[in-house]
Amino acid sequence: MTNQAILFEKMTPKHLDSALELSRQVQWPHRREDWEMVQSISLGIAARQEDRLVATIMMTPYGEDAATINMVIVDAAMRGRGLGRKMLEKALAEAGARTCYLVATQEGLPLYEKVGFAATGETVQHQGEPLQVDAPAHVKWIESGDYARVVALDRAASGHNRSALMEILLERARFAVIPDNGEIQAFAAIRSFGHGLVIGPVVARNDSEAKTLIDFLLAHHQGRFVRIDSDVSTNLSGWLTERGLNNVGRGIRMRRPGPDRKQSEPTHHCTYALVSQALG
Repeated sequence: MTNQAILFEKMTPKHLDSALELSRQVQWPHRREDWEMVQSISLGIAARQEDRLVATIMMTPYGEDAATINMVIVDAAMRGRGLGRKMLEKALAEAGARTCYLVATQEGLPLYEKVGFAATGETVQHQGEPLQVDAPAHVKWIESGDYARVVALDRAASGHNRSALMEILLERARFAVIPDNGEIQAFAAIRSFGHGLVIGPVVARNDSEAKTLIDFLLAHHQGRFVRIDSDVSTNLSGWLTERGLNNVGRGIRMRRPGPDRKQSEPTHHCTYALVSQALG
């Protein structure tokens, strides 16, 4: 690389082809469609040197109180020059007073700690072609009248207003739900991603409901490559391995707190699988 000036600009769809090439450089499985989904609900920043995209980062807001920082990539030839930190600082400035979340690699941990992030847990990634399972009878596919309830359950489990994210998922994913006394009490989504399919989010009241939903989706997608990202605290990891989805890696969940805000109402629901490591 030359020593030409680096220009920072808002990421738009025109950057996505180059962003895809950057993600292939770091061996991410993302398709252009996966980039487009995140970009459409995020404020992204692109770093350009002459006509070459050399770094990306996105800030995905969830209402006024939270955001995820994601899609952080620096071109291999540009590393070690402080570009990653500069991109991160710009994304955090866009986030403002929001509490920010991200999933870090071990290598990225020191940078994030320097700007106020602290580790809060771990995610575990499972993937592969699942073993054959039967579809539980009491799970059903979502109907249009269930959409509002699913969005409300996601907000209860996450503690944040993720309506923009849920809206795009309702367009791109298939949702399975568990009704109880006429009301939806748990749900799981499956959509195309990377090399195959990804399951998430999964929101349920207990482990049994979460496993039932996942089994339903696996049963309807036999022979497909499936990925699931979950928090280690959910204790799904061993069970997912038994289902033929191998543990292929972990990430460090991190949080940078904003100002003190009103605590969310207590809920009986838990997020058992993430939409993705980028989006939480």
